[in-house]
Amino acid sequence: MTILERKKMANEIRKGIIIAVHSAKAGHPGGSLSATEIYTELYFNQLNIDPKDPKKADRDRFVLSKGHTSPGYYSTLAHRGYFPVEDLPTFRHTGSYLQGHPEMKHIPGVDMSSGSLGQGVSAAVGMALSAKIFNDDFRVYTLLGDGELQEGQVWEASMLAGSRQLDNLVVIVDNNNLQIDGTIEEVNCPYPIDKKFEAFNFHVIKVDGHSFEELEAAFAEARKTKGKPTAIIAKTTKGKDVSFMENKAEWHGVAPNDEQFEIAMKDLEKVGEELCQK
Repeated sequence: MTILERKKMANEIRKGIIIAVHSAKAGHPGGSLSATEIYTELYFNQLNIDPKDPKKADRDRFVLSKGHTSPGYYSTLAHRGYFPVEDLPTFRHTGSYLQGHPEMKHIPGVDMSSGSLGQGVSAAVGMALSAKIFNDDFRVYTLLGDGELQEGQVWEASMLAGSRQLDNLVVIVDNNNLQIDGTIEEVNCPYPIDKKFEAFNFHVIKVDGHSFEELEAAFAEARKTKGKPTAIIAKTTKGKDVSFMENKAEWHGVAPNDEQFEIAMKDLEKVGEELCQK
């Protein structure tokens, strides 16, 4: 898939996020929108996966550590072919398999149930360590929020990953600088994020998290890095491409009403039209 095709896909995934959260009248749009290019790059250009065989033994693994951004995850999985896009409006509805946090037993393509912040990275480290022990060649990727770095378990897991030289592990931080209560500096500052991961023996790469060129290069560099895990610090914009959501902490966990839904979809339609002219 070309970069332009990935940009168009990211825009479709963003539409799915807005549709799902609006339909549910609940959910977390801000952090889903900020991570959309990361999801798109992974699922459409990086991961060794097969939607027709979601449990194939040699597949790469992905763990969504910031599980509340499931609307972005679900929209990506749906557009990748794991389940119908038409199911996205059932998000959080009674009886739907697409609940507020990913559940591995009921959702095709989900490798690990997640929700409680800080725990996903531990699961990813366990998967990567298992691959080393059994000489499997799959790679493991996990996506964290920058506010999630305030959880101590993140650093316990990172210590083990570094000490075991898990070069098959990539930790991605969605660094949109906002969490539910405000900026991450105001709540409990985790900066400098890069120096912290370096202290735990990680190879660190900093990128624009909305640039497919930079994301693609970063994942390629991670594959070439031996003897240590990689942390990709992706600078992003919370609420990306929805005018009234961008850089607004209040859109961390609020669904748009009908009027706001129409504005958001028009914003995304405009982005799509501009991409079609390229």
